[in-house]
Amino acid sequence: MDIKSSKYAVIAVITFVILFLMNYLGNTETDKLERALMTALAGVIGLTIGMWFINRNKHDDTHHDFD
Repeated sequence: MDIKSSKYAVIAVITFVILFLMNYLGNTETDKLERALMTALAGVIGLTIGMWFINRNKHDDTHHDFD
């Protein structure tokens, strides 16, 4: 999946919303908004890095033998 596609943007928004709501609704601390935003943003950044790495190696025809 290409990072610049609209399909990825939808998945990133869904990931952000799910992580934000899980942290915001389940937290009883006073700074729950900041924690929820940071966690959701970190999740989307991690998703972006992972998808960039997978997309970068998608057209690599060299098959590595790890045995």
